[in-house]
Amino acid sequence: MRMILRSEEMLNVPWWLVLLEGIAVTIIGILLLISPGATTLVLVQILGFYWVIVGILSLVSLFMDRTLWGWKLFAGILGILAGLVIIRNPLWSAFFIPTLLVVLFAIEALIQGAIKLYHGFQGGGLGTFILGIVNLLIGLFLLSSPLMAAFLLPLLVGAVAIIGGIFTIAWAFRLHNSAPPAAMPQTPPTGA
Repeated sequence: MRMILRSEEMLNVPWWLVLLEGIAVTIIGILLLISPGATTLVLVQILGFYWVIVGILSLVSLFMDRTLWGWKLFAGILGILAGLVIIRNPLWSAFFIPTLLVVLFAIEALIQGAIKLYHGFQGGGLGTFILGIVNLLIGLFLLSSPLMAAFLLPLLVGAVAIIGGIFTIAWAFRLHNSAPPAAMPQTPPTGA
């Protein structure tokens, strides 16, 4: 017999934690739309501190577990160096990181487009062929003007964050409303 679990049962997270996540994502989205430059600067700085911390933890994990020590050493040093570069050069990083992301998105779109075109020619259907062309056009557009796309990226991420945050808040209330009520403690009956 196949058992189907609802998403609420698979994810055993308190509803209020999901609510806080939705509120935080919505606020970040609003800030990205209102003040994309300053918000991007702050988010990139947080990324820098995150990479430094993860790099240090990767190096510390070498003392507890020696498996894959070369990879852990490389990842730790690279994380610390990348984080320090971001922290020491906040304006440059706020410009460079979104531009790098746009170039990576463009390369991925070109690769996905070529794969979809190939599948379209191999009998994947007209829809696959059209998706391949659309991916190629998006990739070419992003590569032709990565700076403009990098300036628009915070606005796009902000809009997606607001939509995602609203859905997450709605999901949190759905989790809250579908949770079974807490059991009331039973008091023994008093006899006369």
